[in-house]
Amino acid sequence: MKVVLFCGGLGMRIRSGPESLPKPMTPIGSRPVLWHIMKYYAHFGHTEFVLCLGYGASAVKDYFLNYQETHTNDFVLSKGCREVELLSTDVSEWRITFVDTGIDTAIGERLRRVRRFLDDDDVFLANYGDVLTDAPMNQIIDDFLATDDVGSLLAVDPQDSFHVVRIGADGHLRDIEPVADMEMRINGGYFVLRQDIFDYLEEGDDLVMDGCVRAARAGRFRAVRYDGFWAPMDTLKERTELEKLYLGGRPPWAVWEHEPGTLPDPPALVAPEVGLPAVVP
Repeated sequence: MKVVLFCGGLGMRIRSGPESLPKPMTPIGSRPVLWHIMKYYAHFGHTEFVLCLGYGASAVKDYFLNYQETHTNDFVLSKGCREVELLSTDVSEWRITFVDTGIDTAIGERLRRVRRFLDDDDVFLANYGDVLTDAPMNQIIDDFLATDDVGSLLAVDPQDSFHVVRIGADGHLRDIEPVADMEMRINGGYFVLRQDIFDYLEEGDDLVMDGCVRAARAGRFRAVRYDGFWAPMDTLKERTELEKLYLGGRPPWAVWEHEPGTLPDPPALVAPEVGLPAVVP
């Protein structure tokens, strides 16, 4: 399946200066986070990528135009160091389409602007370009294909270290609860979409707050609960944590080196009362 990657945001919270790289090009180890995401999808057989470019488009283009596979693959050097024989390869099967979708463009509009590159594929994948996971993508796709919904997103636990403060009407503190411990899920940024999603997107729209919300209100959008590894790279602190995982060996998102995670079991049927049908919680 084709994979649409949104690579055009400014990434203000992780930038170290006015001329910083676009966020998807921020490195983890020797490769940008964008490469790690593409490598994840390629592991599951999805090697056709459509990059929605904006801020820093030239940095993304130049990286792949000057790509060095010797940085992450073993090789043999011979004939006076003039001939390189790769023993493995990263990108030989990848097909990458680079599309300038504007600097200040909303993500839904970026998606609309690359629609023509999806050809006649009814189902495609999409990703924010700055989030990592070890979720079993092909299982998610298979489950989605069994429905007639227009899309699904990965629903994960919040990662923030913030606390929710509960205040009584009299102004007294009632409780403090870590966000991560609350019964809530956030959008993990991994989408499976049918082209019908474009029926719910208008010019200038955001993908989630406009398109997905409209589809959800029509009963045609799914959320896939996932409790395995998931991590964003919105801030320098988050990037530092990912770098530590990478340097520690076997980073959890590197499913090309180990088995992906597993989805939770489907919810059990609630025992019905007499005369009532069973329901799924």
